[in-house]
Amino acid sequence: MKGADTIQVRGAVADGFENVRDEFAAAVTAEPGLGAQLAVRVAGREVVDLWAGPGVSGESLFALYSSGKGAAYLVVALLVQEGVLDLDRAVAAHWPEFAAEGKGDLTLRDLLGHRAGLIGVDGGFSAAELADDRLLAARLAAQRPYWRPGSAYGYHAFVIGALVGEVVRRVTGLSIQEIYAERVRKPYGLDFYLGLPEALEARYVPVRPAREGGQGAPAPDSLTGIAFNLHATPPTDLVDFANTRAVRALGPTSSGSVGNARGLAALYAAAISEVDGRSPLLTPATLAEFTRPHASGIDLVTGEPDHFLLGFEAQGVRYPLLSAGAFGHSGAVGAQAFADPHHELAYSYTRNRFATGGGGGALENHRLIAAVLRAIG
Repeated sequence: MKGADTIQVRGAVADGFENVRDEFAAAVTAEPGLGAQLAVRVAGREVVDLWAGPGVSGESLFALYSSGKGAAYLVVALLVQEGVLDLDRAVAAHWPEFAAEGKGDLTLRDLLGHRAGLIGVDGGFSAAELADDRLLAARLAAQRPYWRPGSAYGYHAFVIGALVGEVVRRVTGLSIQEIYAERVRKPYGLDFYLGLPEALEARYVPVRPAREGGQGAPAPDSLTGIAFNLHATPPTDLVDFANTRAVRALGPTSSGSVGNARGLAALYAAAISEVDGRSPLLTPATLAEFTRPHASGIDLVTGEPDHFLLGFEAQGVRYPLLSAGAFGHSGAVGAQAFADPHHELAYSYTRNRFATGGGGGALENHRLIAAVLRAIG
């Protein structure tokens, strides 16, 4: 689709999904210079594969930040499903150092529910620490929580992957990154990485700042500022962070994922649907456990209501057209990816520029998701 007021949209859609192409074209046309991708699967089958923008292809790799949390939680769900991890066992039972400063009774379930109060460390993290989950975990173990563990919840933006990942490493001897690569990424051929190989760097499209200033930064000493490491010296710049090769190479699970819409849509499709003759990764019982709310009320960091299921973000709260069991995770640029088991839907939208208007998925996701659901019928 090309015209005087539009940019060229490439890719393909299945019959009946033409309105999704039109909505995607409208979204990218409204933001000149934007690079974006949209991929959708229904019952495991690819029905939308679109991209647009200067220098962008369907195979381009974007910095997708917190989208990696979804892959990390999928690994944890698999380990719980197999009995390797127990949601109601204390974190300190596997990681004794974690018991410091009154954290000894916190369970893995509460940790996944962002209820630890351990959103950062006094004085902030260095850039090297933020890039390395092992260094993050070592700092966090000794940290005093910012609220009484288990009493409230708030988005552990930069650290949840390192915290959960340390439990996984203590139990299995492997990192989440290693388990994800061997059990999910490689078998399904996913173009979504927690640790980008050097050989794929040529496909990386650098992230860009928002076109406009957007909302002002939170106070560095607020819970939001601490969670996003704005109280560090210097405060973390998310654009520079993702555009650093060391971050992409190490793939910190909370913040350093790299990939494309195809890869993320296929990941969520594999979680709930038969893909390439393989049974869904998660059983109905595991899906039921991980897609029911484990925290209610207002997130102390983001201000969102009823933000989380178990680890995963509650997408049915953010996008009311979806079912209550829709689960996934956004990424700081405005990316969004999720599975909705009720609709047998896997969705991923990716961008190479920060969106204005706050986090939690760029606003055009609302229109794109509505178009997808209309096409599904």
